[in-house]
Amino acid sequence: MAKILLFALCISVILDSFLIFLTKISIDVTRNYPERFSNGDDNELELLVTNHYQFPIYVRIIEELPIQFQIRNLQFFKHFKQNQSTKFGYKLRPTDRGSYQFGIINIYISVFGLIEKRIKTNEPLTIASYPSYLQLKQFQLYSTAQHHNQFGMKRIRKIGTNTEFENIKNYTIGDEYRLINWKATAKASRLMVNQYQEEKSQPVYSIIDVGRTMRMPFDGLKLLDYAINSSLVIANISLQKNEKAGLITFNKNIQDFVVADRKNHQMQLILEKLYNVETNFLETDFGQLYVYLKRKLTQRSLLFIYTNFETIDGLERQLPYLKLIKKSHVVVLISFKNSELKTLTTQKATSTTDIYNQTIAEKFSYDKELIIQRLHQIGILTIYCEPKDLSINLINKYLEIKARGLF
Repeated sequence: MAKILLFALCISVILDSFLIFLTKISIDVTRNYPERFSNGDDNELELLVTNHYQFPIYVRIIEELPIQFQIRNLQFFKHFKQNQSTKFGYKLRPTDRGSYQFGIINIYISVFGLIEKRIKTNEPLTIASYPSYLQLKQFQLYSTAQHHNQFGMKRIRKIGTNTEFENIKNYTIGDEYRLINWKATAKASRLMVNQYQEEKSQPVYSIIDVGRTMRMPFDGLKLLDYAINSSLVIANISLQKNEKAGLITFNKNIQDFVVADRKNHQMQLILEKLYNVETNFLETDFGQLYVYLKRKLTQRSLLFIYTNFETIDGLERQLPYLKLIKKSHVVVLISFKNSELKTLTTQKATSTTDIYNQTIAEKFSYDKELIIQRLHQIGILTIYCEPKDLSINLINKYLEIKARGLF
């Protein structure tokens, strides 16, 4: 019986080898990958596998993923029938902008599972990771009135009227009485009202601090990347509102400057600039920012300043320059809430070290609240939220400013 089983094993090995090595027909794998990655989002990727053998086979596929992901156990297994095609889908979430290099695809095929044949297919592939364009598409329609109640967005009641006169029209039920033009009414012998339109073509700038405070990571992304993704969203929405979108990055000096405009390629220009933005360990100088804005921005603008003050002393050093900037522009300062501190303070303390850590965490949280209160005292608008909620809060604040006629 042992000899019979050994003989059967040898025949199976020979037959297995003959079928997979001597047959010229092979197996195809096609990558259906995006042209670029959306940073901080789950990007969908797909492998289309087709078996050209005229008999069933076992297939094991290993994709050589970029080193940034540190994933070494991604494999796909399947028993293919003859001439069968199958799609294998998976997701990758990049957390850094830049180039991601895929290697080759390794395919291991077998008929009886005794011998495996390795096939190398597909050339190495490079995909660039850009600021979150998926988030850009997600929020593109949410700024319109019919979507205000979705995904945490607020419906903003418009206060007052706009200041830009458009024309005089006949009075209709629902028009405000205070808009009646009595001179035109007397001439036309019927009620006439002034009609105003929303002021447009105003500059909206995203000013991003690229100093050392923006290197802090949350959920794999640096604060800088959260700021970049949100600034891309607000630039797109402001262009939809017929405003001009611009960009400034700074630390000790001004790094990048994109003049606010409504050109067709303005979003692409901002996207390319944001792709190359990186932080460093330099301290931020708001004095240099004030001098630059004084020289470059001659029109009153809406400025979203992304930064991260951790101490009240750090704020007080830069506060004189923020006051000067506020005199000429509408300033919204964006500060990030440390969600990890909240988790630490709510945990039950079981040792002296835990009590010490919780006390320090509560002190940091208290300082953050003092910073926000200090900014409110001098009349600077603020957004204080967790990094993951930044885009929603940013859109709400922008719509609120427009509705209140502050800008």
